Amino acid sequence: MKISRRYLCGITLLVSLGITACQSGTEEAEQVVNLYSARHYDVDEELYSEFTEETGIQVNVLEGKPDELIERISNEGEESPADVFIAVDAGRLWRAQEAGILQPVSSEVLDSVVPESLREPSGLWYGLTTRARMLVYNTDNVQPEELSTYEDLADPKWEGRVCVRSSENVYNQSLLGSMVESIGPEATEAWAEGLVSNFARDPEGGDTDQIKAVAAGQCDVAIVNHYYWARLAKSDDAADQEAVAQTALFFPNQEDRGTHVNISGMGLVAGAPNPENAIAFMEFLVSPAAQEVFAESNNEYPVADEVALDPVVSELGDFKVDATNVVTYGQNNPQVNEIVDRAGWE
Repeated sequence: MKISRRYLCGITLLVSLGITACQSGTEEAEQVVNLYSARHYDVDEELYSEFTEETGIQVNVLEGKPDELIERISNEGEESPADVFIAVDAGRLWRAQEAGILQPVSSEVLDSVVPESLREPSGLWYGLTTRARMLVYNTDNVQPEELSTYEDLADPKWEGRVCVRSSENVYNQSLLGSMVESIGPEATEAWAEGLVSNFARDPEGGDTDQIKAVAAGQCDVAIVNHYYWARLAKSDDAADQEAVAQTALFFPNQEDRGTHVNISGMGLVAGAPNPENAIAFMEFLVSPAAQEVFAESNNEYPVADEVALDPVVSELGDFKVDATNVVTYGQNNPQVNEIVDRAGWE
C-alpha cells in the first residue's frame, strides 16, 4: 500500500479522536525524521538544518556506505528507526528495493517535480540530483569533432588512448546497465571488449584520477562524471587548474539516445516510524530552493526544472539526456557483471 500524507493525516485523526495538527502519535515522533544516507557532502547538512528551521522537525543522520546501510536496515527489521534512505546511484536504490526495505509513496509534489525516467514507477524511490557521465579529453591530442558516442571508444583508432576506472565502480556499472537496455547485451559486450582493448593502462583510481591522467597525457580520453571536472575548475590548487586547462568535457551520443545520467535518490523506508515527516522531508529536498543549493554547491544537475546551475556547469551547455529509466540500471546489473567478466574489464 502506498503511503500518502493525506492518508496518514486521516488515520492519525481517527486514532487521536480529533487532536489537531495531524499528529503522528507522539510529540517526540512528530519532531524527528531519521535519515540513513550514503551522501557525504557538507551542503547536505546545511539543507537539513534549513529543513529543521522551517518545520521544527529535527533531522537525525546516520551516514555510511550504501550496501552497509541497506544491510543494517534489513537487520534492524521492524525495529529500524530509519525513515528515509538516500544513495548516490540508481543501482544501489534498486538493491534497496530488492531487499524489501522501501515502501511506495504517493506525493503529488514528488511526482510533479521528478521526471518519470528518474524515479521508480510505483514510488519506491525518487531521483534527488543527477550527474552526467561524460567524456573528458586532452585538448592537445584530441579535437572535439573526433568524439561522438560511448560506443565509438571501442573503435581501434583509440587503441592505447582510453582511461577508465574499475568496472566494479557503480557509475560504470550503471552506464553499462543503461547500454544493455538501449543497445542490448550482445552489443554492450562487444563494446566492453573493444573498450578494454583500447585501455592506455589498467583501470585505477577514481574519476578525478582519470581527468588528471588525461591532462598528463597518459591517455587521450576518459569516461567521468561531470561534477568531478567542475570541482577541479573551481579549485584554488594550481595543479587542479592546470588539469582543467589541459582538458575539456564532451557530451556523448547527442545524435541518438543522449548522454547517460545517474542519480542521487531517496526512498521511504518500509515501517518508517515517522512517515509523514519523512515525506515532508523528501518533498523539501526537491523544492526549488533546495535544488538550487544542490546545483550551486555540489555542481550537480537538479531534477527540478528552471533551477539555476552552478556557473561552471552552466558553461558546459545544454545537452540531450538519455531518457532510459534509471530503474533498468539495477535490473540489468547481473548481466553487466557477467559482461565485464567476460570482457576482461577489471
